[in-house]
Amino acid sequence: MSRLIALIYGLVSYTLFVVTFLYAVGFVGGFVVPKTINSGDIAPLSQAILNNLRLLSLFAVQHSVMARKSFKAWWTRYVPASVERSTYVLFASLTLDLLFWQWQAIPAVIWRIDQPLIAIAISSLSLGGWLMVLTSTFLISHFELFGVHQVVNNLNGKELPAPRFRTPFLYNFVRHPIYLGFLIAFWATPNMTAGHLLFAGVTTIYVLIGIMLEERDLTVLFGDDYRHYRDRVSMLLPWRRGFPQAPKAFPRPGPSSEAAE
Repeated sequence: MSRLIALIYGLVSYTLFVVTFLYAVGFVGGFVVPKTINSGDIAPLSQAILNNLRLLSLFAVQHSVMARKSFKAWWTRYVPASVERSTYVLFASLTLDLLFWQWQAIPAVIWRIDQPLIAIAISSLSLGGWLMVLTSTFLISHFELFGVHQVVNNLNGKELPAPRFRTPFLYNFVRHPIYLGFLIAFWATPNMTAGHLLFAGVTTIYVLIGIMLEERDLTVLFGDDYRHYRDRVSMLLPWRRGFPQAPKAFPRPGPSSEAAE
């Protein structure tokens, strides 16, 4: 019964992630969803900035702290290891949902593209960024990254395989295609407002910090394999191209791995 409950819990957490991810696409892109990054009540500038910075900071703290090994070791004293990842995904989704709900628009225009074809092209580029994020998660085991494999294996009494290192497809061009996809999605907009700029700027800083923390963890985990990979392949911009000399394996997704997150 406990394994069945863990499975239901994991599936509910995953479903919430899917809904949150789809809402994020509309929230940032400014379409379909009821509230976007540029809609809602307008607050005084200082109030809106402080409010939005608190929301972004809350997500950054939750996302980073719960991803650390030390926190995971403490957390799994109280939460079964089989649902640790699902719990991480659940909290990340709830934190993002809070951000969408409480975000205060700052409508001052930084740039606006009025030429329809160019605007469509830029919006399409943003959607391409979201597609890159999603594709990259499937390349490294989407369902394990979001906790589904863990609860399914737990139901069947199976252990997850040991982490391996490999570099599938996009990972041969940049080390962090998930983060690159997010940056494209956040910055490629035909209508950049001050609020959107705040969101994109802060998340970019967080991405760079997250990469530093993640690469430190991956270097500890995989040693020279990751160091050689880091020397061959650029971090975010595919300015140089490197391919592994022998079959390798990408780390099994865990709390220290990328996420939309």
